[in-house]
Amino acid sequence: MSQRDLTTEEIDAERLKRKREVALGYRIFASLRWGDLGDGHITARDPEFPDHMWLLRYPLGFERATVDDLVLVGPDGTTADGREINMTAYNIHHPIHEARDDVIGVAHTHTPWGTPFSATGRPVNAITQEACTFFERWAFFDDPEVQILNRNGGERIAEAMGDAQVGILRSHGLISTGASVGETIAAFVTFERVTEALMKAPDAEPISDHDAAIARDDLVNYRSLEMAFGFLVERHVGDPSVVG
Repeated sequence: MSQRDLTTEEIDAERLKRKREVALGYRIFASLRWGDLGDGHITARDPEFPDHMWLLRYPLGFERATVDDLVLVGPDGTTADGREINMTAYNIHHPIHEARDDVIGVAHTHTPWGTPFSATGRPVNAITQEACTFFERWAFFDDPEVQILNRNGGERIAEAMGDAQVGILRSHGLISTGASVGETIAAFVTFERVTEALMKAPDAEPISDHDAAIARDDLVNYRSLEMAFGFLVERHVGDPSVVG
């Protein structure tokens, strides 16, 4: 959403929308039994201050996330109100937001299929319809640093990601981006299903590049990921007003 010519009311409405989608994303992850150990994070770029991002305060169980639990994080990693955050989230997410003006949301957590798949070093072959969503739109961070201790690690992740929507972090797990937070969450969930298929059918015959590209373009034009977010909220959260 462009900041040009937006009124204060429009900026406030867009900020609230993004924050709600972040909180809903955390609850979706919790429903899927992801992040039970506090491992993961979802961020949203602020519409007024694009070098700032919103993130869940830490520590807090994903299943309890609300709009009021989100903290505004500055480009130096400090928070506007002094509440604590998971600094790994800052180290990984902020460099991606900084490098990609098109990215509104970033999501990462450890999952049953994506994490072990990330340790195989295998490519994301398009063996299913869902995998076609990310045909030529995924990246691999092939780096021995799995404990991202500072921004330098995040900057290398951002460089490896390029303009890809999703990425594999070697021996660490999955990461997704999107032009909205909802799209980001749906991309992450879809990518986890893609890696599940790849782990269960390692010898599957890939879909041809021609047909994978056709499927990808149709799915992207249909805005399938944005629609999928609505289904995820309905299935895993129910009443979206619970996040505020």
